[in-house]
Amino acid sequence: MSARVRNELLFQIEDCRRQMVELATETSYADEKVVHLSTRLDNLLNQYQLIKQN
Repeated sequence: MSARVRNELLFQIEDCRRQMVELATETSYADEKVVHLSTRLDNLLNQYQLIKQN
């Protein structure tokens, strides 16, 4: 996996994390949109783990 792809994935992880925390402070961690972002973040982190293993 190229460094560019890895860096893009890291950017997406940080952006998703930022959005999730920001939204959670405005609503709650149980808000449907926060849960959706949390699930998306989990998927991104899983992708990153797979990349690191290869």
